[in-house]
Amino acid sequence: MLIRVMYPNYSYDYVDTRTLDRLIASRHITKFLRPSEDRWVTIGRDAVRGGGGTYGGSERRRTEPASAFLG
Repeated sequence: MLIRVMYPNYSYDYVDTRTLDRLIASRHITKFLRPSEDRWVTIGRDAVRGGGGTYGGSERRRTEPASAFLG
């Protein structure tokens, strides 16, 4: 999947998700188009990939390897 990005000089490009991660981390882009919401995400203002967060609830993901359930 290619994602549209905007650079500080207002030029646009399409990049893959791996490149998007690098551009966000290095602050080489100002915005990217989030396809799932059909809106522009502004770096430094909006929530972006890998922003993480805190979750105070119990862990719901499987912690045992799948082979443990194939008994």
